[in-house]
Amino acid sequence: MKNLKWFLLGGLGLLGLLLVWGLIEPRLLFVEEEVAIIPDLPEAWNGQKIGQLSDFQIGMWAGNPGTAHRSVQEMIDAQPAAVLISGDFIYHADPNPATEIEEAVSIVRPLVEAGIPTYAVLGNHDYGMSSKKAKPGEKLAGSLETELEAAGIVVLENESIEMRLPNSNETVYLAAVDSLWANQDDVNTALKGIPANRPTVALMHNPDTFELFPANAAPLAVAGHTHGGQMRLPGSPQWSWLKFTQGDKVFADGWAKGYGKPGNNLYVNVGIGMSIVPLRIFCPPEATIFTLQSS
Repeated sequence: MKNLKWFLLGGLGLLGLLLVWGLIEPRLLFVEEEVAIIPDLPEAWNGQKIGQLSDFQIGMWAGNPGTAHRSVQEMIDAQPAAVLISGDFIYHADPNPATEIEEAVSIVRPLVEAGIPTYAVLGNHDYGMSSKKAKPGEKLAGSLETELEAAGIVVLENESIEMRLPNSNETVYLAAVDSLWANQDDVNTALKGIPANRPTVALMHNPDTFELFPANAAPLAVAGHTHGGQMRLPGSPQWSWLKFTQGDKVFADGWAKGYGKPGNNLYVNVGIGMSIVPLRIFCPPEATIFTLQSS
C-alpha cells in the first residue's frame, strides 16, 4: 500500500512537470534545415533557400505570438529566395476578427519590408473552421486575404506563380492550393498553366491535399495543419496525439515517406501555434529552411 502511494505521488509529480514543460515549450523555436531535390532545377536556383512557416493561430487563448515574431526574424536573418506560409494565420476570430487579423498581418509584414517574396495559402481556421463540419466563413477569409495582400503578401487560391530571383530570368513555379476543409481546394486548377517538366514547388495547408497531386507534379510540397500532434513521445513524431484521435494514417511531422504518388515529396511543418489547449510537449514550434538541389 505504501509503495502504491509513492507510485501515485510520483506519477502526479511527473504529470505536473509535463504540464509545466508543455507551457514552456511553445515559447521555444527550432529552425529545421532540410535539403529538397527538384529535378530540372535551373542552375541559378541550385543552392537557393526557401523558408516555410505555418499555423500562427493568432487569437488562441494563452497563445504564443512572440514565437511567431521570432520565426519571422529567423527568416529575415536567413534571407531565403522566398518564404511560404501554409495557412492558419488566425484561430478563433469571431465575432470581431479585426484585432486578430491586424496582429497576424503585423507579424508577417516584416518579411516583405525585408525584401523577401512571401507567398501564402489560407487554412481552415482562416475560414473560421475548427472542425470539418463547420460552415466556411468566406467573409472572414476574404478580410484576412485583403489585409495580407495590402501588406505585400501574395495569397494564392488554386493558382500558380513563377518565383524569380534577382538578376535572373530562370524561374521555379509555385502551385498553391486553397483550404481542403473549406472545400475550396482544386489541385488541377492550381497546376493549370505550368509547362511539362518545369520545376515546381507545391504549397497547401492540409497534408491530405497532397494525395491529389499527379505523379511528378510536386517534387517538393509543403503543408502544415497538424501541429505535429502538439503532444507526442520523445523522438517519435508519428506517435502523437493524432495517432489516437484519427483513424486514418496521419503524417504529422517532417518528410512523409511513402505518401502520395511517385516523384512527389511532402514535408509537414509542425507550425508555431496551438489548437484546443495551449500546450506543446516534445513537439516544439518550427521554422523550416529548405536548400534546393537539382537531381
